[in-house]
Amino acid sequence: MKTIRIIAAILAFICLGNIAAAQNSTLKFMLPERIIDEFIGRASGETALNHIIEMGAYIHDRPLSEYNEMLFESAYVLGKLKEYGMEGAGVRKYPGGTTWDGIRGDMWEVSPGRSKIADFQDNNAMLASGSQTCDITAELVWVGEGRAIDFEGVDVAGKIIVTSGSISGAHSTGSSRGALGTVSFNSPRPLVAPLAIPITGIGGRGGQTGGSAKFGFFLPPREGHLLRDRLTRGEKITVRAVVESQTVPYNLEVPTCHISGTDPAAGEIIFSAHLFEGLVKQGANDNISGSAAILEIARMLKTMIDQGAVPKPKRTIRFIWVPEFSGTGPWVRENNELMKKTLCNINLDMVGLWLAKSQSFFCLHRTTYGNPHYINDVMEHYYNLVGLGNRAGLAVSGRGGFIKRIVSPSGSDDPFYFRIDDNYGASDHEVFNDWGVGVPGIMMITWPDFYYHTSEDLANKCDATQLKRVAFIGAAAAYTIASADDAMASRIAADVAANGTQRIGKQLYRASDALDRADAASLATSYRLGRTWIEAAVINEKATIASTAELASDKAGFTIFIAEQNSAIDATGKAALASFESYMKRRAKAIGIQPVVLAKPTQLEIKAASMIPDETPLVKEQSYRGYSQVLSKVDNSVREKYPVTGRVLNTHELSRLCNGFNSALDIKKLLDAQMASGETNLQDIINYIGLLSEAGLVKISTRK
Repeated sequence: MKTIRIIAAILAFICLGNIAAAQNSTLKFMLPERIIDEFIGRASGETALNHIIEMGAYIHDRPLSEYNEMLFESAYVLGKLKEYGMEGAGVRKYPGGTTWDGIRGDMWEVSPGRSKIADFQDNNAMLASGSQTCDITAELVWVGEGRAIDFEGVDVAGKIIVTSGSISGAHSTGSSRGALGTVSFNSPRPLVAPLAIPITGIGGRGGQTGGSAKFGFFLPPREGHLLRDRLTRGEKITVRAVVESQTVPYNLEVPTCHISGTDPAAGEIIFSAHLFEGLVKQGANDNISGSAAILEIARMLKTMIDQGAVPKPKRTIRFIWVPEFSGTGPWVRENNELMKKTLCNINLDMVGLWLAKSQSFFCLHRTTYGNPHYINDVMEHYYNLVGLGNRAGLAVSGRGGFIKRIVSPSGSDDPFYFRIDDNYGASDHEVFNDWGVGVPGIMMITWPDFYYHTSEDLANKCDATQLKRVAFIGAAAAYTIASADDAMASRIAADVAANGTQRIGKQLYRASDALDRADAASLATSYRLGRTWIEAAVINEKATIASTAELASDKAGFTIFIAEQNSAIDATGKAALASFESYMKRRAKAIGIQPVVLAKPTQLEIKAASMIPDETPLVKEQSYRGYSQVLSKVDNSVREKYPVTGRVLNTHELSRLCNGFNSALDIKKLLDAQMASGETNLQDIINYIGLLSEAGLVKISTRK
C-alpha cells in the first residue's frame, strides 16, 4: 500500500504540475532579487530599438563601396563595440564569393497610358534579385497563378507575364516558352499584410536563370490586383522595363567581442545572432533585432561589471554577429579549440516583434535529446520569471498589476506572451549543435511573424518593451551560468529535476492520448510506442541533470548529488509507466480486447541493448560538418554492408546520440520520442552505427 501511495503522489505531481505552477504566485529567482532588479533596470529596450532603426529601418540598396570596404552593419556594430570598450572588438573576414547587386530597375506603362508601375528606387524589393541588365518594351499577358496548366493556350513568347503565383516558378516556366520577363504580386500573407512584397529572386536566392526571360518585378497585392483586372478585361497593356545589375565579390564578415571571465579554463557562453539575412535581403526583425539585442546585452553586462553592480563572472561571455550559416560555419571551424571549452550557445533570431500586434509568442526552442543540457532550464527559468511577473491574474497578483514589471518607457505594457517549444533548426544554433562542434545551443524567436522575408519587415513592427525583456532574459541567463558556483549548479540541477517531472508527465499525456486514438488492431503498437516516449524522456532528463556537473568544482560530492536526483527521475518514470499500464488495461477492456502483454525482447533488441557507440576524436577534428567529409570517403562496398533502407532516419540526431552512454536500443527510443509519429527501424540504426564505426567516427563497446 505504501508503494501505491508513493506512486499516486508522484503521478499527482506530474499530471498537476502545470496547474500547480499556474497557481503558484511566488516569483522564484536563481540570482538574488537585488541583482535581478539591477538587470531589469540596466536593460534598455530603447537602445536596442535604436540599433534596429539605425541598421534596418527601411529596405535599402547597398552601395558598391560597402562591398569594397566593410558592410554597413559590420561597421556599425564594430563602432558600438569600441564605444562600449568591449574586449577583443574586431571583425573577422572569410571568403564569400560573388553576389547579385541591383543598380536600376523601373517599369513604365507606355500604352495605352503613361504611368509608372514599379521602381527599384521607390522600393528595392520591387526588383527581383537575379534580374539582368536589359531594356525591353513588350506587351503584358496574364498567366494566373503561374502553374504549367495556366500557360496552356496562352501565347507568352516575346511578352512579359503577370502572375499572382510564385515568381521563381512562373518565371522559369515562362522563360522556357519565350517570355521576356515576369511581374508577380504574390504575397505570403496578403490578408494581414496587403502591401508586403516577398524579398526573393527569379532563380532561387538571387541566382540568375537561363532562357529568354531577363527580369522579375514584384508588386504589392493591392497594385497587382488592379493590373490583373485590366488584363482579364481584355485590355492590351504595353510596358517598358529597364534594368541594370551587376555581380560583385563580397566577404563574409563576423564582428565579435567578449567579456573575459576570471578563470580562462572555466569555459565560455557564446551569444550569436545573424547580422545578415542576406546581402540583398535585409529585415528589421529578421534579424537586425537579434543582433541589436545581443549588442545591448554586451553593453549592459560590460557596464554592470565595470561599475561593480555585479561581480565579474568566472566564465567568459562571447558575442558573434554572423552571416546566417555561411559565416557561422567558418568562424566555428576557425575557433575549433575554443568550441571544446564552450559550455553552450544562446542564439537570437527574430526577437523584436510587438507580440500582441503580431499575434506572436516569444518562443524558446530547446536542444534535442542529442544535446541534453541545462541551458534549456536556465532559459526557461527566466522566461517564466518574466511571464509570471508581467501578467495580471487573480492567482498571481490579486487585483493588482505586474509584480515584477519589465516595461520600456516608450514601449508597450502588454503581458509577456511566450512558449517553451521543442527543438527547431534553421538558424545559427544548429551550427553549434552540429555533431562536429558539440556545443548545445538554443534559439529565442518571435513567431509567427506576418512580415517575415518581406518588404514590410521594418523597424516599426518592433517593440522597445519586447527588446528590453529579451535583453534581460539573455543577460540574466548568461550571467547565471557564467558566474555559477557549486551552489548554483545544485540549484540548476534541482530545477532540471523539477521541470523533468513535468516533461515526463507530458510524455505520459501524449502516450495516453495515443491509446485514446487506438483501436483493437493498433492498441498494442500504441502502448509499446507510448512506453518508449516515457522511457526516452527519463533518459534525457537524467542526461540533462548530469550536464550540470561541468559547473561544479566539488566533482566527487556533486556526483553523489546527481545520482540522488537521477534516482528521483527514475522513480517518476516508473510511476508514469505504472499509470500508463493501468490506463492501457482500462482502454483494452473498453474496446473488448485482452490487455497488452509486452513480448520478450527479440534477438535484435538484445543485440542493440548491448551495443554502446561512442564518438571518436575524429568527429570534432575538422569541426562543423567535418565528419561529412570522412563519411563521403567511405567505400560503396562498406555502405552496401550497412544499408539504411528507411527514409525517416534522422542521421544527424542519431550521430549526436552516440555518446558512450546510450545503447543502440536507447538511441531508437530517443529518436522515436522526437518524431511526430511513427518510429525508426532498429536494423537501420544498428547499420548506420556500423557505418560510422567503419568510418572511424565511433567506437562500439559491449554492455554486459
